[in-house]
Amino acid sequence: MSQETKSGQGKSTPGSAAEGGAPEPAGKLVPPARRQVLTMPGLVAIAIYMLWLAAFIVYGVVRGHIQAAFLVVSALFIAASFGLTLLLRWAWALALAAVLLLLSLFFYRYAIHHEAASLVQGLLNLVFFLYLVRTEVRSKLK
Repeated sequence: MSQETKSGQGKSTPGSAAEGGAPEPAGKLVPPARRQVLTMPGLVAIAIYMLWLAAFIVYGVVRGHIQAAFLVVSALFIAASFGLTLLLRWAWALALAAVLLLLSLFFYRYAIHHEAASLVQGLLNLVFFLYLVRTEVRSKLK
């Protein structure tokens, strides 16, 4: 046994040159969870959407158009957004509930007021809901 094998330096890691992948530069290791979220762009899009909604609510509260009680909803959107990027199961459930409620709200607003913007947002939330309930998405959560 060589000295290199004894010290564990001879072991190949995923993505190393010994495995056929490109070697990663020293000090630039990407954590496995971050790699998984980068392979799921739908979760990133939903997280950005949730942050945008939270910012919109905060802006509405500051301008006086929305009641201050909605800041709780904004905080939940922010928590769901960051939790989704960390692939946490509770954040998935929170995001799923938020998307389902928003879907219902926008379709209801479209049925009453016939606003095209409500229909577009309702359809967007429907797409996000259908993405979140896929088994591939649920299987990657912790």
